[in-house]
Amino acid sequence: METSSWPTAPTPLPEPEPERTPPSSTPPADKPPRTKSAARPFVWLAAAAVLGGGVALGGAAAVGALDTDGSTTVVEQTSAAPSTVPAVAGKGLTVNEIYKRMGPGVVQITSTIGASTSTDGQFQESSQALGSGFVLDKEGHIVTNYHVIDGATSIEVRFSNDDTLKATLVGSDPSTDVALLKVEANADALTPLSLADSTRVEVGDPVVAIGNPFGLERTVTTGIVSALQRAVKAPNGYSIDHVIQTDAAINHGNSGGPLLNTLGAVIGINSQIETGGSGDGNVGIGFAVPSNTVKSVIDQLLASGKVDHALLGVSAIAVTSDIAKSFNLPVTKGLVIQTVNEGSGAAGAGLKAGSEQAVIAGESFRMGGDVIVSADGKSVETIDDLRDVVASHKPGDKIELEIYRGGEKKTVTVTLGRQPTSPSQ
Repeated sequence: METSSWPTAPTPLPEPEPERTPPSSTPPADKPPRTKSAARPFVWLAAAAVLGGGVALGGAAAVGALDTDGSTTVVEQTSAAPSTVPAVAGKGLTVNEIYKRMGPGVVQITSTIGASTSTDGQFQESSQALGSGFVLDKEGHIVTNYHVIDGATSIEVRFSNDDTLKATLVGSDPSTDVALLKVEANADALTPLSLADSTRVEVGDPVVAIGNPFGLERTVTTGIVSALQRAVKAPNGYSIDHVIQTDAAINHGNSGGPLLNTLGAVIGINSQIETGGSGDGNVGIGFAVPSNTVKSVIDQLLASGKVDHALLGVSAIAVTSDIAKSFNLPVTKGLVIQTVNEGSGAAGAGLKAGSEQAVIAGESFRMGGDVIVSADGKSVETIDDLRDVVASHKPGDKIELEIYRGGEKKTVTVTLGRQPTSPSQ
């Protein structure tokens, strides 16, 4: 794996000078043009949208988890996890201090899609997308959203002193909407941002968002963590889990920018907004991919330029008291398998799906399938429990499932497969 040092503590940075050292000795490129936008994953777009469609909000789906119908997993890191700063600890910084110290680490990203060409005398303009990102380390790595750079033929990064550098794509993961770029820059001119431990984030924690909404560079807004454990739709159709919801004002162009805690450490990447059908503007509901997911993905991108997600290959519903009583199940907690994907590890291990149609409280289920009660020795009561176990592994790993088939308890070993590029595959 390529060596990369993660910032591990929110050490106060010196006050920025009126004029910063240019990131490189090369002259800056022309500033990208200002354009208008239109898409809920809120990159600010020019002639054509990088990603159309709206955000899909909700808890983990009862049916479709862990298969190719809307789930996503983050595989085990290929190197030791970097140490992180706590999500919130000690006396926090003021918004002004956070902006002064961490603002220079936030960048504007301009992606050009296609090239200007002339065919039969017809001039064809390329399109551009504007988003945000932040400096990860002194080596010049920049973190942003996948949908900010999706389809880009060239990428430019503009720093707080208006210097603009060409960026190369190290790798990206549409299943988590994370991308990693690299610029050749003077290390002394870079202001890396620390990554917090997002598992320590709590509802009500104050947060700060810095980004480039509608191309307005390094705009700062504040709010709180409104909710945790949200699930949103990734660019390739899978589900991104453990997402942070915030009421900090974030809009088109904030995509890829950091959501910071009161220490100025990154707890997530601002990625999507919910508009409630009122248009494309902010209504106080935004979503950030958690920093722990980002760390796992970035480690793999640095190692190989890609991310492989493990796949169990089942969909399931959680056992409720009504379901357990109505069908005389041997357990009151667990997951009833609804479908098993053909050719998946679950199919190879002989897991059985339900075949008996049933309706309880107005909802339709398939009963009679195996009931999963534990995975890798951990009890599973919800889809999230099972999804997290799979997420801690990589394709090819074996996991043990404890199941009930009828009234008989069994232990089944499953070899995890590889998640397809999109749910339709």
